[in-house]
Amino acid sequence: MKNNYITMAVLKAKSGKREKLREELLKLITPTRKEEGCLEYILFEDKNQTGTFYMREAFKDYKAFEAHGNTAHFKNFASQINELMLEPIQLIELEQVSN
Repeated sequence: MKNNYITMAVLKAKSGKREKLREELLKLITPTRKEEGCLEYILFEDKNQTGTFYMREAFKDYKAFEAHGNTAHFKNFASQINELMLEPIQLIELEQVSN
């Protein structure tokens, strides 16, 4: 997996927008997993900080990740960020160091 592009996206809901943000993030799962180059796309919520979500993403390479950002389903989600999220998406790039 050393050449794969792996990230953890941190997404924080505005007050009162947790359920809507969760719903919109869940809508991304199926179409993203069908994208060529998507290896993993898993949503988590922080048990201790309700409304803070983490999307663990793995793509075969950066080009596949970029293509994800240009899909209709992601653009639809991105158009709602200002309404739903407290701050911009924080994208943490990861490098796998163990199996």
